[in-house]
Amino acid sequence: MIALYSIAEIRAIERAALAALPAGTLMRRAGLAAAELARTLLAAPAADAIHPIPPTAPRRVLVLAGPGNNGGDALLAAAELARAGITVDIAQLPDSPPPPADAAQALALAKDSSARFVDAAQLPPAATRAWALVIDGLFGIGQTRALAGDAAALVAYANAQACPRLALDVPSGLNADTGTVIGAADGGSALRATHTLTFIANKPGLHTGDGRDHAGSVTVAGLGIDQALFPPAQARLNAPPLFARWLRPRRQNSHKGSHGDLAVIGGAQGMSGAPVLSARAALHCGAGRVFVGFLEPATGFDDAHPELMFRHTRDLDFSAALAIGPGLGASPIARDLVERALGGSAPLVIDADALNLLAADTALRQRLRQRQAPTLLTPHPLEAARLLDISAAEVQADRLAAARALASQCHATVALKGSGSVIAEVDGNVAINPTGNAALATAGTGDVLTGVCGALLAQGWEPTPAALAAVWLHGAAADLLVAQGAGPVGLTASELIPAIRTVLNRAIADAAAARA
Repeated sequence: MIALYSIAEIRAIERAALAALPAGTLMRRAGLAAAELARTLLAAPAADAIHPIPPTAPRRVLVLAGPGNNGGDALLAAAELARAGITVDIAQLPDSPPPPADAAQALALAKDSSARFVDAAQLPPAATRAWALVIDGLFGIGQTRALAGDAAALVAYANAQACPRLALDVPSGLNADTGTVIGAADGGSALRATHTLTFIANKPGLHTGDGRDHAGSVTVAGLGIDQALFPPAQARLNAPPLFARWLRPRRQNSHKGSHGDLAVIGGAQGMSGAPVLSARAALHCGAGRVFVGFLEPATGFDDAHPELMFRHTRDLDFSAALAIGPGLGASPIARDLVERALGGSAPLVIDADALNLLAADTALRQRLRQRQAPTLLTPHPLEAARLLDISAAEVQADRLAAARALASQCHATVALKGSGSVIAEVDGNVAINPTGNAALATAGTGDVLTGVCGALLAQGWEPTPAALAAVWLHGAAADLLVAQGAGPVGLTASELIPAIRTVLNRAIADAAAARA
């Protein structure tokens, strides 16, 4: 399990470690770790497919050093690289206050090395490709204000470089807790790193929201801190080990009744595609039988998947696992169907229009909170905002807090969709999903996710592992398709479905092999 720790937790761990170590130890370890990764990037330029180092590029490294301890880490890395014979230029922020003690020692070491201190205003134009690597040590996790002035100019300069960019601890300008660009609404910016070396432990903001666009490939340097100083983590990165015990090969002696029924409820007039996508996904993820319940008289038939059974909602069996919301609409009939689903004892996935009906109806929300059966909500940020009575911008400003609040208020597992989807449990534990890409930003992919969740619930999974697995599989399928050349632009939700089946069966085989 890859644990994620908040800024406050990291600070507490750091204080405890510093109390037991000689002064400057953690900074020295951070500087050495940064230099080691920098040398690796310089030695293996082909490893960075987005910003490869050209074979003819000069082996010059630009180090951006801020006034605090993050700058000290960068200065020690610069001194180490210089001692290794690498040409290093250091740009500091002009008119910076005196550095703290450890950073002051790092500055002295850098000045004693062959590294050259340069005027930030006199850096060569970005188009000259002067650098083989840029190291960002301007600001660490303590930054609270938007980048401005000289700092913003240096970050803009670094972002314009066509070479790898290594951020130390967190890309300058990015909130390590929330994954938001600090002050973005007022013009704030952040470094777009190709690689981030984060210290002590991994941070949630590197993996959700803007973090995935700014952190690049994330590596953790634990700095040799005793694991006994780390509290139990309430956040983690989603990965198959978190749901592996539910990934079981099927017994040969089984039949369709062994793998559960799912009813997908939706399909108001003109919106039949959404529940069909959900139902197709459920079929491909192993549900024994899948029904599609339309609000209008059932005239549906899926030529591509005649296995799907279409019904009017009045003829559905509400004792089977249910997925309600895709294409449901907001009619009184739709509202009554949500109420009926909430009142039953079947496992339930709530999405799309059903979430909006909940947000608009206090009585429905009360029934949801009182529900004892397995329940899973899959909102996108706007749907979550409606349920929380806040704006979508506020949801995105702290996705972990929003997911936790929604899980607590609704007494259900929540999968808050988006870049770095957040799966939250009622007890406050969360997981951030690392799979997926921009190919998922197209109509219908959320309906597909609903079907995957429903299929797993129909097969007896509990809501939290079902959410963890469904979100991971959904993203991993998109990653697989993009790797094969299908996307990210133009990938359709329908294409995602068979890829999810492929990834699911691979995951089952991998889990079985790990248990053998």
